[in-house]
Amino acid sequence: MTAPDIPALIARLQTCDTPTVCNAIEVAQGRRGFSGFTHRTVQWAGDPDARIVGFARTARISGNLPPTAPTEEIRARRMAYFEAMNSGARPGVAVIEDLDGDAALGAWWGEVHAQIHKNVFALGGAVTNGVMRDLGDIPDGFPILAGSVGPSHGFVHVHDIGTPVTVFGMRVAQGDLIHADRHGAVCVPVDVIPLLQDALDRLFAAEAVVLDAVGNGPVDFETFKDLWAKFEKART
Repeated sequence: MTAPDIPALIARLQTCDTPTVCNAIEVAQGRRGFSGFTHRTVQWAGDPDARIVGFARTARISGNLPPTAPTEEIRARRMAYFEAMNSGARPGVAVIEDLDGDAALGAWWGEVHAQIHKNVFALGGAVTNGVMRDLGDIPDGFPILAGSVGPSHGFVHVHDIGTPVTVFGMRVAQGDLIHADRHGAVCVPVDVIPLLQDALDRLFAAEAVVLDAVGNGPVDFETFKDLWAKFEKART
């Protein structure tokens, strides 16, 4: 199998929405049933047409209760988190699991962290099941996909760094390829990455069978049935 041209793939993925990437993964796998995406409605802060594409930097946080470790240990762990976010493959995406789940109250993502992650660590966005705030002050070019919006940071603190995380049913390991937009996020399986460019080509060709015809005006039903039969033959 030929090694993928990662910069070209990243550039291609920036032109696709997340539903398209989910469909292309199924094309690459040759079957339906892929489930490595977020499984619930999400909140989106950013341009409606923006995409988050890059390799995951993972961590787990919580904020409903104060940390039990000594203050110096908590501060050292936060700096270790910053160092981890500043390293790794590029482009990078912060993927942060809030261990408080649906009850999360403390916002890790606001103006300060968004500016730092964008302008110090050069990350392309964040994906979390936790809380975000400061919506009017999130910098352009740093979209955030989150579970909820709230006003307070609570007791938010880092639990661990670089471990596998789960965000709304989507399992992510450090370094996984992530695609996200206002629909949600998807984690691209490692074995699919070399197949994804071809899968996108095949997906667009299959969809064009119908869309090129029906997108240009009325189509009679008999013509539609013939188009749909060709589409069914071409798609996964």
